[in-house]
Parts: sequence; C-alpha cells; structure tokens
Amino acid sequence: MIRLATAVERWPIAGRFTISRGSRTEAVVVVAEVTDGTVTGRGECVPYARYGETVEGVRDLIAAQGDALAAGLTRTDLAARLPAGAARNALDCALWDLEAKRAGIPAHALAGIPAPKPVVTCYTLSLGSPEEMGAAARAAAARPLLKVKLGGAGDPERIAAVRRGAPDSRLVVDANEAWSAETIEANLAACARAGVQLIEQPLPADDDAALARIDRSIPICADESLHDRAGLDGLRDRYDAINIKLDKAGGLTEALLLAEAARARGLSIMVGCMLGTSLAMAPAMLLSGVAAFVDLDGPLLLARDREPGLRFDGSLVHPPEPALWG
Repeated sequence: MIRLATAVERWPIAGRFTISRGSRTEAVVVVAEVTDGTVTGRGECVPYARYGETVEGVRDLIAAQGDALAAGLTRTDLAARLPAGAARNALDCALWDLEAKRAGIPAHALAGIPAPKPVVTCYTLSLGSPEEMGAAARAAAARPLLKVKLGGAGDPERIAAVRRGAPDSRLVVDANEAWSAETIEANLAACARAGVQLIEQPLPADDDAALARIDRSIPICADESLHDRAGLDGLRDRYDAINIKLDKAGGLTEALLLAEAARARGLSIMVGCMLGTSLAMAPAMLLSGVAAFVDLDGPLLLARDREPGLRFDGSLVHPPEPALWG
C-alpha cells in the first residue's frame, strides 16, 4: 500500500529575484513523498500565484490524494483526477521516482527515451535598472547563455546594457507579459540589435493576438500562454516555440506528450522551471534532449540547494543521480 506525505519547504535565494510581477527572497516549494514502506519516491512543485495557486492550497490538494494512492491510484490516473498545475506535478514526479526505484531502472528508460546528457542551462539575470543589469551581466559574462528578465519601460536600455556587459554570451529575453502592442516593435528592435536569440512571452497571455501580425527576426516563445496540450492549437501564428514547465503541464507525464505534440506542429522547445531546488529540476532533465534551450538554473539562484543535488559545472548541468530522483 502506498503512503503519502507532504512538506512545505523554504529555500533562501542568493540575494533577490525580480521579474515584472515583483521580487522575492525565498523559494517556497511543496514536496510530495510516496512510499511502499521499502522504496520512496519524491516530487517537488512550486505553487504560483499567477495561476491562482497558493502554497497551502497546493499542499492540501496533494494531501487529499492519500486515500486514492493507498487504493491504487497510478500516475496514468492523475490527469483525470487533478488539473494541470503544481499539485499534479509533485505527485506525478514522485510516482515516476517510485516506479523507477521499484523497477531498478532509470526514469528515462521507463519513458522510453535516451538518457539525458549534460547540457548548458540559461543563467537568469533579474530585472533591475540598466546600470544594475549591466553590472550583473559583467559578473556573469563567462556564462555562455544568459536569460534576461525585462519589465516594460526602459527595456531597450536594459538589454543594451546587458549586451555591453556580456558581449560574448548568447541571450534569451523573458518579458513576463510586460510589453504591450504599442511597445513591442521598439522592444523587438532593441533585442535584435543586441543579438537576442529567443523572446519569451512578450505580451499578456489574454492579449497576445498582435503577435500574429508582427514581423520579427527573433523567435517568440509561449510561456504563460501555454500550459498543456489543450492550449497548443491556440498558439497558431502567434508563437514559434513553447516553454515547457512541469509545474504548468502538471508533471513529467504530460510534459513528454506536450513536447511530442509541439514538435509535430513545428514548434521549438524550451524546457524551463519555476524557482526551486534540484529536486524540481531533475525530472525536467528528461526533456533536455529535445530542447533548443534549457532553462533549469533554479538551484544556481539559491543560497543553498538540497543534498544531494544536481551537479553544475558553471552553466553545464548534469543528469540527476538516483539518490536525488529517478
């Protein structure tokens, strides 16, 4: 019989993490543990207020599945029982971990996909003044791939300052819905001058129709505009890529199916994350083999990570060891 436990954990951020919607100094995560008494599987999720989630609500939703798990609820049953989101992600990943450990084989083998390899991850620069972001870029200039948080007025100056600070790094921009139909063309031009290679979610998810009418030289990636496969057809003519986050998709099971469906539609893949520990990043590594961009830098932004965690060599992130997950 499977038993379930949940825990809320708080992990301090190294400094402050700022995007267009605000700042924070800690990552608050919910961990689900499922055990058969011999083997334990774990999954971590990050509740996100932008999607109507609270830490307490996600914790309670996970805990409410205890009786169903004891009665035999499986990973394949979750999609019919829980909506896409953080709670389903934690449980789904915990069940993947449990299944892999019970079978004595890696999770990627269970999924029928190649073993993940070390990959370069983005390293995120928080939103700030052009001077602050230029200084942050100089400090991170040795990293090959930077993700730049932008936030509206002053963004052309911000991205120019980042490019001056890190002249050799590849750049990805994430506007977190902060641009408008009136400002997007000027911001796109500034990004083109800076050699940006991808722009995430420039317009609000409920007001992104203008993307279908805008000529651009830089691919645009859906983040807040897409959660799972049900939203793919709504992206037509608006986006060139999608950011797959397990917390949005509701777990690794849906994320793998989403990646396959997106690629069939000609969309490129970015695998991303909320701000959490290595336990949240580990399952997402199984998507790295099909991703044009990997953004799994959550542990690099924390003051400390869980032990054992993922191994990072600079911006090179290595696949998880079984003691962590999978």
